[in-house]
Amino acid sequence: QILFVCMLLFLPTLKKLKLQPNKDTVFFRDGVRRIDFVLSYVDEKDGEKKQERRREFEANLEKAGLELETEDKTDSKDQKSYFLKIHAPWDVLATYADVLKIKVPFKVSDIPHGRDIPWEWLSHPFRLPEHVMHPQSDYFTYHFDKTKTDFYLINDKETFFPPSTRNRIVFYILARCPYYKEGRKEKDKTGIKRLLSNGTYTAAFPLHDCRYWKRARNAECESERYNLYKHWARFLCFYKEQPLNLIRKYYGEKIGIYFAWLGFYTEMLFFAAVMGLICFVYGVLSYDDNISSKEICDAEIGGSILMCPLCDKKCTFWTLNSTCLSSWQSHLFDNEGTVFFAIFMGIWVTLFLELWKRRQARLEYEWDLVDFEEEQQQLQIRPEFEIKCTNRRLNKITQEMEPYLPITTKCARYCLSAATVIFWISLIIACIIGVIAYRLAVYASFASVIKDPVRKIQLVGRFITPQLATSVTASCINFVTIMVLNFFYERVAIWITDMEIPKTHLEYENRLTTKMFMFQFVNYYSSCFYVAFFKGKFVNYPGDYSYIKNLLLTQLVIIMAGKQLWGNIQEALLLMRNWWSSRRGRHHPENHYSRWEQDHVLQNFSQLGLFYEYLEMVIQFGFITLFVASFPLAPLLALFNNILEIRVDAWKFTTQFRRPVAAKARSIGAWQEILNAVAILSVVTNAFIMAFTSDMIPRMVYLYAYSKEGSMKGYVNNSLSVFHISQIDKPNLPDDDDSFDNSTTCRYRDYRYPPGHDKEYTHTMQFWHILAAKMAFIIIMEHVVFVVKFFVAWMIPDIPSDVKARVKRERYLIQEYLHNYEVERLKLQLSASFITEPVSEISSMTDKHEVLSECL
Repeated sequence: QILFVCMLLFLPTLKKLKLQPNKDTVFFRDGVRRIDFVLSYVDEKDGEKKQERRREFEANLEKAGLELETEDKTDSKDQKSYFLKIHAPWDVLATYADVLKIKVPFKVSDIPHGRDIPWEWLSHPFRLPEHVMHPQSDYFTYHFDKTKTDFYLINDKETFFPPSTRNRIVFYILARCPYYKEGRKEKDKTGIKRLLSNGTYTAAFPLHDCRYWKRARNAECESERYNLYKHWARFLCFYKEQPLNLIRKYYGEKIGIYFAWLGFYTEMLFFAAVMGLICFVYGVLSYDDNISSKEICDAEIGGSILMCPLCDKKCTFWTLNSTCLSSWQSHLFDNEGTVFFAIFMGIWVTLFLELWKRRQARLEYEWDLVDFEEEQQQLQIRPEFEIKCTNRRLNKITQEMEPYLPITTKCARYCLSAATVIFWISLIIACIIGVIAYRLAVYASFASVIKDPVRKIQLVGRFITPQLATSVTASCINFVTIMVLNFFYERVAIWITDMEIPKTHLEYENRLTTKMFMFQFVNYYSSCFYVAFFKGKFVNYPGDYSYIKNLLLTQLVIIMAGKQLWGNIQEALLLMRNWWSSRRGRHHPENHYSRWEQDHVLQNFSQLGLFYEYLEMVIQFGFITLFVASFPLAPLLALFNNILEIRVDAWKFTTQFRRPVAAKARSIGAWQEILNAVAILSVVTNAFIMAFTSDMIPRMVYLYAYSKEGSMKGYVNNSLSVFHISQIDKPNLPDDDDSFDNSTTCRYRDYRYPPGHDKEYTHTMQFWHILAAKMAFIIIMEHVVFVVKFFVAWMIPDIPSDVKARVKRERYLIQEYLHNYEVERLKLQLSASFITEPVSEISSMTDKHEVLSECL
């Protein structure tokens, strides 16, 4: 009896627990209609205007055919957030799929893919399961037509359009739905973006299909997020191939093409990294054959050569062997192998770009983007353009009235935009000049602290010299300046691009890409160009003795490595914060913590999120191509960084970001032209680096034209000119007068006639021979590399021959199937009309049927 009474008492609680629904779902409460989009908001006490906007907006959404369902704040974890769930029924999806020309399957493809690859078993450790690499069958596809639904393979209308296509359609409606009252046309009151900016809604996002660490309980959910995390986003999968088809299916083609490009770029970096490592190893192995360094370090040769002060008054005389370590370090990156590596990189960058075109063409075919024209983006005019452009004119093609921006307004906006960009670029140049002034002013201070280089090197470490201290601190200051200018210019670039009012999303991205890269190019590379091509080139005797090659190496390493390190630190801090906030989702049972609440706490992936990912990699591409001759290990460092970058980006997309709205793209857009421009410029910069910042040309000229023994012996003495100490003004003499041991002359790095000569301190003929050799080297290297580049580009077609054949075959089959479908459809129509027509018209209808069949 007691047990029976207890059961009666606890029965309501047991029923409540049993009947409590699973909230970790992507369906409405009825369990049938799928949630295609979610809007969240907080009902504020004084937010009457926001409530009115929401009422009008949601009413207009329902008029557009969307179905809505609201989750009250009492059901949310924070007890203050409302969630509006949106479902697009079949009629809405079909209508907008027709408008957007979305391709859908109509027949299973019978074109065989895949070819037998010899030694395929060697790649098995790097392969992923078949269901992950190819999550769906291959179909023939065609633009959706609402009037021909029986032509397509529609087995189930609820699952015919995948979730990525559904959320794309719903977002298209949300971006154009007004929220003004009926009868009042206020064009600026349109679209979800404006409602998000004014706080009417706090977030708008499609849902992930499940938790990333476990499969969905509902069998109708694909659990694609779980598969992406398990096989792609974990770092232990770094050696595995990327599931590009699954990425494209879940996130859309635009994100898929980014990861395809990043993966291909990383694969190609492997070959550049191997060659750079070989070049470096050659420098290490040829250590004992470096006669110049041996002479510098020799106490009898380098120790007996007194060098002139590097600055006035504060700098002392010094012996050449104090730079012994620097000369050995320079040989590691400045040797005969560097020339071949620079030529190799010129060819490598061409192979990379040409092979990527082929890879991209194959993806276009496999992802059904062959007939996707960028002009289709015109259908997706930016809502901001439609709102701000009140003028209308007739489109000569569509014969419809469309918004446009008057030419006078457009020119005024472009002029203001160009002036702003020029101002910021000038600001960068001013900062570079400031860093140059810092180098000139601070060098004397470091020299006064380190008065005796040999003695101080022995005490505080052989790496501390005035040259190195000045270079490192100036590079660090330059790096900080770069980061600060980046922070402000990113916001300025977005502002001026918005001010131009681009017509389409594609146009907006291309303009912003151009502005940002122009600024970043000057910001990141200007200091390296200065060190490589200008520093020390206009200094009069007794010259600047710092090793320019080493300075460029220091500048390159600090800025390139610093940028990568700074970006990784920022990502690490962001990921740690997001990780702690997302961990709480694991501690709540599925019936307490809903799918929309779990996604709501994630980071929003902005429209420009992918832009910054591309920008980071293209800036890195510039570092490893424009200045690679000064640092052959740069591709190796970039390779390690990119292996990590792929998995970090995958982890962010899978676990830390809300699901982005799917978008189409057939290429990497404007970045392709930027990469081509950087590739051409890299040939020129590396030729100039080898000629003017490397010591290779002077060594070769000495070896073949001036060496009496046919070797490099005596090169150091030959490359140093003589200066008479008595000709230094007394106020500029070092404070320590005993530092030159009563010597009458000192040496400096240049090719000038000695004191007492008729052409005292003017350049010798050897200087002009070396200059001529440098110019000849630049011309020869550029022509050789460019000829090879153009030959390779000509030899490698942009589209593989098998892809061309498949495209032609598929187009032919599509036309054939469409023809047969139209014939059968017409037969059915004629048969139906035949039954209803009078008997007297049977003969004429038969003739009509035959004629139409023959025409088709």
